[in-house]
Amino acid sequence: MFRTIVNAFKDADIRKRILITLGFVLMYRIGCFVPIPGLDIGQMMNKVITDDFFMLLSAITGSAFSNGTVFALGIVPFINSYIIMELLTLVIPKLGRLAKEGEEGRKKITQYTRYLAILLALVQAIGIIFLWKDYIVPVFGTSTNPESQQINQVFTMICIVLILVGGSSLVLWIGERITEYGIGNGTSLIIFVGIVSSLGMTIMNAILSIAGGGSSDTTGVWYLLGFFVLLFLLIFAIVYVDMSERRVGVIYSGGRVVGNRQTQSQTTYIPLKVSASGVMPIIFASSLITFPQMIIQFAGASTSKFGIFWSTWFGSNGHLYSVFMFFLIIFFSYFYAQIQFDPDDVAKNLKERGGTLVGGISPGKPTADYLRRINNRLTLFGALYLAVISLIPTLILQQVAGFKDLGLGQAFSATGLLIVVSVSLEFDKQLQGQLLVKSNRGFLK
Repeated sequence: MFRTIVNAFKDADIRKRILITLGFVLMYRIGCFVPIPGLDIGQMMNKVITDDFFMLLSAITGSAFSNGTVFALGIVPFINSYIIMELLTLVIPKLGRLAKEGEEGRKKITQYTRYLAILLALVQAIGIIFLWKDYIVPVFGTSTNPESQQINQVFTMICIVLILVGGSSLVLWIGERITEYGIGNGTSLIIFVGIVSSLGMTIMNAILSIAGGGSSDTTGVWYLLGFFVLLFLLIFAIVYVDMSERRVGVIYSGGRVVGNRQTQSQTTYIPLKVSASGVMPIIFASSLITFPQMIIQFAGASTSKFGIFWSTWFGSNGHLYSVFMFFLIIFFSYFYAQIQFDPDDVAKNLKERGGTLVGGISPGKPTADYLRRINNRLTLFGALYLAVISLIPTLILQQVAGFKDLGLGQAFSATGLLIVVSVSLEFDKQLQGQLLVKSNRGFLK
């Protein structure tokens, strides 16, 4: 990857796109430190966040939420709207037809996703403002007149809501500009930056905690070393599975006339990735299981019977959380696999182009059934892999006292690491693709 980056900087056009990407990322990180006027930031930063949903929100936004900055909502509303639109394309026939209309249809769906993201940002901002009500400092100062004081506070709350929605819209704009003018997917890179910054601060705090404990006790050092070993093993497993694929051989029969020449038989393959859905099943599952918790927090019903029940059984430390998440990840893995890969469509295209699977499998329905059977097996393995790697390491860090004392158990997430590694690999592939295009152009010249 480092060699790819070095080679990319040697090309003027690719170097420009990389610098544009870094510039927009810097803009995003600066916004993560700009405080919202009308909030007592000092008190907010001293408050320890223990709720599952808000811990996830703070981790994704690079602590922008816990620090009460203009980018507190980050890209989360757009992620939620994207998930909702993906589900609606399967339920609403009109949206399903739009998704199959090519570029124009996708543009319309993207526009609908933006509108829905702004609406979700408004709803989430209104809910968050009630969570922050104890930290609101009226913009026009306090007043002895109760009526004026109430009007001033309501006006401040409206301003904060507008700032939150505007900040989230600006983050969405930054992500789209990175995708259009930079390298890689802008939304993924913004999530990547937020998670990396949160993980970096967690490791730094753990090191400072060990250093402040004195040199006589080396227990913390061993736990930190164990954390790095676990981190290395997770990265190795993620990279290995992410780059694995099942190649289904295809033979294209000869005898076809193309132009003034007759083609010969060609052998190629269909690459089926082991974990084609990436981290999307985990994001779907975590969004579904944290949504009720978000509603409970926004409604101020944490101490209600339902709030206590949900926290006891389905919170991050709940009795059934891991079991529920395990089956949800498997379900959404199969669900997302149906969206990404259509064996009937692939079999139809192969038949039209004169392609036959290696092994003597007949074109048409037998080919579709064979591809479906292979894809289902790969999906099962990928689902089990995602479920295990997203739950087991996180549970180890959350249950072992040594990791909890260093703050690694609450802040670290294997899901976050999956996103980080996946985005890094995708960024590397994008750079390699840009370099390959440049080298082919030079060859043609």
